[in-house]
Amino acid sequence: MIQGKQTWVFQNAPSIIATGTVGGPDEAAGNIPEAFDQLYDDLWLEKDSFELAHQQMIEDASNHAVKKANIELSDVQFFLHGDLINQITPSNFAARNLAIPYLGLFNACATSMEGLALSALIMDQGNASYVLTGAASHYSATERQFRYPTEYGSQKPDTSQKTVTGAGVALLGFEKNRPRVTSATIGKVIDRELTDPFNMGGAMAPAAFDTINRHLTDRNIDHSYYDYIITGDLAKIGRERCLDLFTKDGTMIDERKFVDCGLTIYKPSQQVFAGGSGTACSSVVTYGHFIKKMMNKECSKILVVATGALLSPLSVSQKQTIPCIAHAVSIEM
Repeated sequence: MIQGKQTWVFQNAPSIIATGTVGGPDEAAGNIPEAFDQLYDDLWLEKDSFELAHQQMIEDASNHAVKKANIELSDVQFFLHGDLINQITPSNFAARNLAIPYLGLFNACATSMEGLALSALIMDQGNASYVLTGAASHYSATERQFRYPTEYGSQKPDTSQKTVTGAGVALLGFEKNRPRVTSATIGKVIDRELTDPFNMGGAMAPAAFDTINRHLTDRNIDHSYYDYIITGDLAKIGRERCLDLFTKDGTMIDERKFVDCGLTIYKPSQQVFAGGSGTACSSVVTYGHFIKKMMNKECSKILVVATGALLSPLSVSQKQTIPCIAHAVSIEM
């Protein structure tokens, strides 16, 4: 099953039989509102804290996916999920209420494809019939965790990104005529010694470049094999840097096919600085927007490369550099 150095090719490739995506008010006003099963009017969701709202989004997205698949939560063998909050408590508490055997994950904003890769591995080995996986983030909860509470009104540079409020999950099973998870390249931690926590796109770009190159080399294919190569949340700064790295490497990627979730989810007129970010960014855009494009036969082969900046408030305060990672998963009809 291993191909090359870092890539799993799934012989019994599972399919994405249903998805669930939910989003907040800025996502409702964004570029792809039709990608969501449910959109909320405010960030509170009638809860007492943003963290409880965060948890509710995970539960809502999961219930949407299971309902669309016409199965019960009790039919799902494993739930793989993660977020950005301390000890991934929103995911932990959501897993408590969903009552599915649970594997909590953290790879920052690369968590969505980490979960999809591991879920496909479980399925490929015959260890489950249904696996639910995803990632979520909440703008206000994440701001409080990593930067400043929004009440402070702190100023940000143009290189910063806006955390997506949302949750996206995929339910894996074995059904025909659905997008299949065919391979996954597990990334290495790449650190180019950048230290600015307000330029995560620039910090993550080398990790995306490294994983994409490794995936293409391991599978012995060209970038033109895919209809889209989709990065998670490099946004404007990171995407430009990643394209520069390919150019310096002598690889000319078609920019029309090299797209970013952080640039897809919001309209250019929205005040989101360099673009979107957060663990929900790649999960909601992939499971809501691009899976629908595949089902509508607008594309048939995509490579999703979720990127994560593995920093913490403590590492930033101690003036550490920003280690980054990217995981790539191919999805094909």
